[in-house]
Amino acid sequence: MSESRYIIGIDLGTTNSTVAYVDTQDETPLSQSFKIPQIIAPGEVEASHSLPSFLFLPEQSTLAPGSLNLPWSVDEVDATSGQYAKKLSSTQPGRVVSSAKSWLCSENVDRMAAILPAGTQDSRKASPVEACAAYMQHIAAAWNYKMAQDDESLKISEQQVILTVPASFDAVARELTVLAAEEAGLNVTLLEEPQAAFYNWLHEHEDSWREKVNAGESILVCDIGGGTTDFSLIGVEDEGGDLNLKRIAVGNHILLGGDNMDITLAYAIQQKLKTRLNPKQMAGLIHSCRQAKEKLCSNPEAEVEKITILGSGSSLIGGTLSSELTREEINTLLLQGFTPDCEFGSETNKDVRSGLRTFGLSYATDTALTRHLSEFLAKHAPKNESGETVLPSAILFNGGVSKADLLRDQIYSVLNSWSERETEIITGIDPDLAVARGAAWYGFVRRGNSIRIKSGSAHSYYIGIESSMPAVPGFPPPMDALCVIPFGTEDGSSFEVPMENLGLIIGESCQFRFFSSNERNEDELGILLDEFSLDKLNEMPAMTSMLTDDSGETGNIASVKLQAEFTEIGTLKLWFHEIDSDRRWKLEFNLGEQESGAAE
Repeated sequence: MSESRYIIGIDLGTTNSTVAYVDTQDETPLSQSFKIPQIIAPGEVEASHSLPSFLFLPEQSTLAPGSLNLPWSVDEVDATSGQYAKKLSSTQPGRVVSSAKSWLCSENVDRMAAILPAGTQDSRKASPVEACAAYMQHIAAAWNYKMAQDDESLKISEQQVILTVPASFDAVARELTVLAAEEAGLNVTLLEEPQAAFYNWLHEHEDSWREKVNAGESILVCDIGGGTTDFSLIGVEDEGGDLNLKRIAVGNHILLGGDNMDITLAYAIQQKLKTRLNPKQMAGLIHSCRQAKEKLCSNPEAEVEKITILGSGSSLIGGTLSSELTREEINTLLLQGFTPDCEFGSETNKDVRSGLRTFGLSYATDTALTRHLSEFLAKHAPKNESGETVLPSAILFNGGVSKADLLRDQIYSVLNSWSERETEIITGIDPDLAVARGAAWYGFVRRGNSIRIKSGSAHSYYIGIESSMPAVPGFPPPMDALCVIPFGTEDGSSFEVPMENLGLIIGESCQFRFFSSNERNEDELGILLDEFSLDKLNEMPAMTSMLTDDSGETGNIASVKLQAEFTEIGTLKLWFHEIDSDRRWKLEFNLGEQESGAAE
């Protein structure tokens, strides 16, 4: 794979997915976009630079045979991704999966279960992993059709593929992303989306980027997409008179982006209509508001877009509701709701949630992107000798939302109000394609071409260690947290965790607790945090596993050493090696049904 002709970057987006590639046989290799054929109407195919991340799951009797077939289809196709699916999301929301990627990091659901589209009773559903796999299967088939018809060695399965994920994705969400890629027949390496966007900027400014930054400064990557907001800080270092780059911090996973804005506009329309829409009508209205927002933001001369909502009764035409969305409403609602002025050091509002709610994603309670940014920089930006925060000297905007001048300019204005010096905006050519292009270029850089950003793990990871002690009424055994992957651990690193006196229960179903942090950047491998420090960590879904051996006995305790691996593709593996024997057990994330591990 490392010597494949093509290096392919895939931006698996919440709203749109894009693909780029580097042909290493070109005299001057460049990262270029790949156009993806897709259904735009029944029986009609068109290639586009992006594949909307929507999956249409029709009832089989509702479409003419062959209407969803693509040029490479062999059998009858009963679902489709892309532009046609996106178009139907406003009129048939109960049959269209959207925002599947956001569900990959939703810990309160079984992400392997068929739960999407959420909140509907339609018979056909898909799991978040299945939906993401469907998008990548479409991409893989399109690549093979266009690039490898005459040469099997050029199939996507034989190429180096870089797949991007939010920087804030934890180990479980990363594993699920890799699982979806494997279902699509891809072998991938993961790369954080903000880093990919920055690699694209480096590619575009390869001869001049050192003129725009200075040693000791930091660069903020502000990536606001359809479903998530990602903040990353990249530091500029002087190494022997040459400038190098290092990712120094990533923000929390913030479910806040264009989807929230669409919902805001939909509720504003509902208020104008003075009627309570049912869930299916509201889902359709949200998609209609997204389409209207995109048209108004992309056309400076447009001032108003009509909105139509289908009725809920048997007489759909008679019950149709109409309204409109204006440019002024977009400006007012989105500016005040998502990018308000605030002081540096402002923290996000931690509203108390209701204990009972409708089923859906756990969106951020505070919609103010500016307060999220303030909180991130206050925690993670470098400090000077006086302990004062040194704000970034430059900012790179990325993501679909950042294309809206109104929102981008407001965030930039607020950032500048916090600093005595003006932050420079460093721009890329096309934010929609930057992540995919940067991912492909990163793969080229990994082969020893151009500068590479030092990064490694964006989180520190810990495993729970229960104290062995007599039972005490009302007090569970103390649980400590052992650091197994420090922040910044390089991909491909493997090491023995320095912890003595570890006992592993064999032959019983046991629970393993895991924790992570993107703030405790100084914790070293093997450090043990006591039970009173656990509230400072983020608890990940527990793993339930039964580790077995050939004896069939239950409840035995093996004396083991722990080995941790941060793999080349950016995922976490743990091995338990029995002392004084060659037995070992691998602990894997429980991504679906309960699994068991056997001795090897």
